[in-house]
Order: sequence, then structure tokens, then C-alpha cells
Amino acid sequence: MLNASGSNRLATQTSPYLRQHARNPVEWYPWDAPALELARREHRPILLSIGYAACHWCHVMAHESFEDATTAALMNARFVNIKVDREERPDLDRLYQLAHQALTGRGGGWPLTMFLMHDDQRPFFGGTYFPPAARHGLPALRELLTHVADYYRDHEAQLRASAGAVVRALQELQPPPASGLRLDAAPLRKCRTTLRQSFDAESGGFGAAPKFPHVPLILRALHDWHASAADPEPDLQALYMASLTLTRMAEGGLYDQLGGGFFRYSVDREWRIPHFEKMLYDNALLLGAYAEAACATGEALFRSIAEATAAWLLAELRAPQAAFCSSLDADAAGVEGSCYVWDAAAVRAALSEAEYAVFAARYGLDGAADFEAGAGHPRAHHLRVTASLESCASRCGGNPATAATLLEAARAKLRTLRAARPQPERDGKILTSWNALAIRGLATAARVFERPDLAQAATGALQFLSTHHWHDGRLLATSAGGSARLNAYLDDYVFLADALLELASVRFDAAELAFACRLMDIVLDRFGDAQRGGFYFTSIDHEHLISRPKSFGDEAVPAGNGVAARVLQRLGFLLGNGRYLDAAEATLRAAWPALQEYPSGHASLLEALEEALHPPEIVILRGPAARIEPWRRQLATVYAPRRWVLAIPAHAEGLLPAALESKPAPAGGAAYLCRGSQCSPPLADFEALAAALARRS
Repeated sequence: MLNASGSNRLATQTSPYLRQHARNPVEWYPWDAPALELARREHRPILLSIGYAACHWCHVMAHESFEDATTAALMNARFVNIKVDREERPDLDRLYQLAHQALTGRGGGWPLTMFLMHDDQRPFFGGTYFPPAARHGLPALRELLTHVADYYRDHEAQLRASAGAVVRALQELQPPPASGLRLDAAPLRKCRTTLRQSFDAESGGFGAAPKFPHVPLILRALHDWHASAADPEPDLQALYMASLTLTRMAEGGLYDQLGGGFFRYSVDREWRIPHFEKMLYDNALLLGAYAEAACATGEALFRSIAEATAAWLLAELRAPQAAFCSSLDADAAGVEGSCYVWDAAAVRAALSEAEYAVFAARYGLDGAADFEAGAGHPRAHHLRVTASLESCASRCGGNPATAATLLEAARAKLRTLRAARPQPERDGKILTSWNALAIRGLATAARVFERPDLAQAATGALQFLSTHHWHDGRLLATSAGGSARLNAYLDDYVFLADALLELASVRFDAAELAFACRLMDIVLDRFGDAQRGGFYFTSIDHEHLISRPKSFGDEAVPAGNGVAARVLQRLGFLLGNGRYLDAAEATLRAAWPALQEYPSGHASLLEALEEALHPPEIVILRGPAARIEPWRRQLATVYAPRRWVLAIPAHAEGLLPAALESKPAPAGGAAYLCRGSQCSPPLADFEALAAALARRS
């Protein structure tokens, strides 16, 4: 029932997405005990709707159906209606996306619409977006609601049997671990073959449209090239695949050419037209990828995009508390992309003749308009790079320096005009896992580009999480309006530990290293599968759901199991901790069937496998900061993905784990080069260290 103000039970929720639906005539519940008890008591099936604040089609379905009084009345009479923010409850989203695939044989998406049994929440039917009237092979939502409710009333036992089969299928997704075998490089080689076969040699990226950034695959290609760099015939094709993909994304419509930041994915293979939501996780991952690629190649474009993406994160997604908000909406004033697209005549009117000539040539306004928001909206231009600066200068009768000046003047004018438009809504909720990805991306850019300001921004977000999301020795997953809630998931713990290790390579803090170990100890104790190996997505004391998922595959973010294995290995080698190393190996064995069958879907685990087969180089620098910091900076300019450098100043004595405290910090500085469990004697100068590294490479 709606309250006196016309709001439903979502009005008091912390999720901005849920609050967007607070004034729907639908009697929405959050996923909580009262909602589940109501369904049991009244014997009504559950209609579960999962989405997120920046999702365009979630908004479409809400406007078409959830704001419609007739549809709402039908939903209220025959179902218990539960709305879930997939970013707050990735556990529920993951389970019911898999259930949707089991039921329909198709991949899911958002909005996700699932129908559940009234008493045990097992799914018996589902889909994604349903229109108000039948079209494009989809049934009308109101007709569907009636048919589902009637069938549930008359055939509950039959539906219960099929729902049970779905749950059994979910539980069977976890194969037994591979035992009695020797881990080898076969999955790495198979992944390399798959990347070559799926690579788009014209537009970059892997596979057909729609195209997603797939950062783990881009980094995998870079790592393949680096691993072969000393060979007689280095894998230059792998370098080309990574470089072309990063270049085409940066020059295409996936990237906001005027304001910075990346959109979520491209609907076409050429990266021309995106879905216009901007997500924290995409930009955090791409920031790190472009920084690493800049380090590997020296390509100025990659550095420019990395630094612009960092600037966009700090300007548009950083909250006043120094942490990062989740996303910007795809829509503004109810129209997808309206903040970002342009009418050529309006651009011409805003610029001088010379500015327009260069701008139109550079960003494609001299061609046909390529974006239509929907029926009733005129076609418009979405900016993408269509000509080099040199070509623009030649066509406009000038030189590249003049063209660059005109282009920047035009961009400044259009940014001012764009700022006056209705802006996309920002989802201000702060997620631990996505903030950890941002901390890591900022730390990578700080290390590669020698940007202490980015390290400071990363530290600010870390301090927010450690103050507000760490309670009684446990992480919480999300906060909004200063209120943190929900047990954290595997990704929260391992992404944050990984971020701490990357930040340690910029400036070492013994307390942060101890925090990383504490996080991983909790992962081992509360998420680990002692029988099969690997880690569940939820902790042992999490809410009981229809299944306890354990996933090894990369999705929109790297797989938690892959990140966990890599972090455990690095900490295990650094500290001589056998428990960590054993858990990492058990994770790889648990994932081995998946790694053998579909390695390109498990690129994060391949990183851990590579370091299991070829232990990372850990360079420990000890001594006065003034002595060892220049060594660290020189090493940071070299692309070495399997190298981890820690500059531990002499004043850190007494705060370190025994494995580090045992390495003296002489006044002149010293370096210790470790590979696996073996460390070199102290190396007294940078030349000796460089020579030792050269011998190892």
C-alpha cells in the first residue's frame, strides 16, 4: 500500500535507483524479510525487477509500465513486487541472471524481470524488458502478468518442479576441482589463439557488436607481447591487437570526445554509438589499462586518454567525502544521449568559421548525422574522431599547430554550451568494490606518470572506505547519505586488497599492507571453499539464498576469484606465507576445467596462472627515502607487468612483517630482488639492480 504522501516502501531506501521508483503506483518492496513473508502468507508469486540507476531500458520500462495505473493495479493485485538495485545486491543479480539463462537459453540483461515461487524464491519464468504492447516478438507486459498469475494459480506444482530443476542446474555449475595434475601454460596459449581469431582487425576489439571494452583481454594481449619481447620473434600481433583496440575506443564514440570519460559499451562494431551511461568501474579499469599501455608503448594518445579519464573521474564522480559515486545516467531530461549529441547547424552557429571548419572535419560533423534517440527525436551527431589533426589542417588550409588551437577554442565553447543543458543524474551511492577499482586505476596512473596528486586522490578514497565501510572487522558493501550497509561480497574484499598492493608500489605504508593481509585472511576464513577450492561470492554468514554462487569468469569487472588468486600469490611470495600460496593454487585447480575450455572468458585467472608458472619479480628497496625513491621512479617507467616494486624507507623499521624487517636498510640504500621464495643478496646501487633484472628477463 502507498503511504499518505503517495510513496511506496522504496522511499526510505539508500539506493538512488530504488528511490527513483518510490512514487510509482506499484506497491514496490525492497528485498527484505517483510516482503518475502508477505508472499508466503498471501500465497502470491513474487515479481522481481532488477536494474540500476544509469540503465536506459530500465527507465523506459518504468515510464511505460510501472508508472501506469492499470499495470500497477494488476501487479499489486496478483504479485508481491520487489525492486532490486543490482549494484547493491550483485548476489541476487548474479543468481537470477543465471536462472534467466537456464530458463530461456538466452543471456540476460537489465531490466531483469523474474517471477519467483511465493515461499522459497525459486524462479519459474523470466525475461528482461517487456513492452506495454506486443512488439518485436515480445508479449505485452499486462497480458504476460495475467497469464503468469493464472498459470501459477492453476499449475503451481508443475512450476515448482521446473523451478527446482533450475536451482539444481545452478548448483551443478561448480565442477569438481582438478586434482593430481600439473598446472601448465596450455590455457594461456589457447587464449592467445582465441584472441587472434576473434580480433576485429579494422575496428579493434574482440567479437562482434555490441562491443564492450573487455579490459582483462586487452591487458592479456599486452602481457602476451611482453612475455615474448626477448624472443627472436616477439609477438607483435598481440601488441597490435591491444594498441589498435585502445586507439579505436579512444577515437570513437565510446569515449566522450568533449568531456572525457568512457560510456559503457558500443552498439556497433566501429565504436561509433554507445549506450550513454558512464560507469565508475569501466572508467576505473580503462584508466589503468591506458596508463599501462602508455608505459608499454610510449604512445602519447594513451597517456592523454589516461590522464583525461582520471581528470573526469575526479571532476564528475568524486563525492565530497573523497570517494567515488557509481555512475552517470544514460538519459538527461528523459532522452538518451541528449546531453552529448549535437546538431551541426547549432555547432556552426556557436563557432567561428575557422573553428567550425576544423571541428567539423575532426569530429565528423561534415558527414551524415548518425544518432537518433527514438521516435520523434531528430537525428544528431555523436562526436568521434574521423580525421587526423594533420588532415584537418590540410583540408582547412593551415598547419597542425593552428588547427590544434582552433580545435581547443571550439571545444571550450561547446563545453560551455553543453554545461547549460539538462545533465544526466548521478547515482551517488558509494560501492566498495568499484571504489577499489578506482583506487587501483589512480594508483597505476600515479606510478606510471609520476603523478602524486593521483596517489593522493586514491588515498582519499581509501581513507573513506576504511573509515565508513569497515566496521567491527568486516567490510560493508555500499553507502549513501553517510549510511553504510550490506555485508560485503568477495569482490569488495579482493578488489580492495589488490588496490592496496598497487598503491604500495607508489608509496609504501606498512599499515596498509597489514590491512590487505587482514582482508585476505577474512576471504580465506569466510568465503573459501575448503573442499573444492576457490571462493564463494558471498560470505559464510550471508543471507540464505537459492544457491551460493562461485564464479570464475570475468564479467563487467574482473572475476573475484582471479583477483584473489593473484593477490594471494603476491602476498604469499612477499611474506613467505604458505597458506596464501596454497589457497591460490587451490583456486586455479578449482577453475581448471573452465580455464581449459574457455580461457578467454577467464583472463583474470590467467594472470594468476601466469604468475604461478613464472613467479613475479618482487623488488624490495630499503634505505633512506631520498636514496631509494629515485630507484623506484626509474623502475616505474619500465613496463614489466610481472614485477612489483616496493620502496620501504628506513623509518618503517619495527612496523614491518618479519619477512621485510629482516632485509636491512643501509644508509646508502639497497635493493633485494626476489623471485618466488628466493631473494638476492643486497644490491648496493641501481646499476647492480638493473644488471640483475636484465639477467632475469
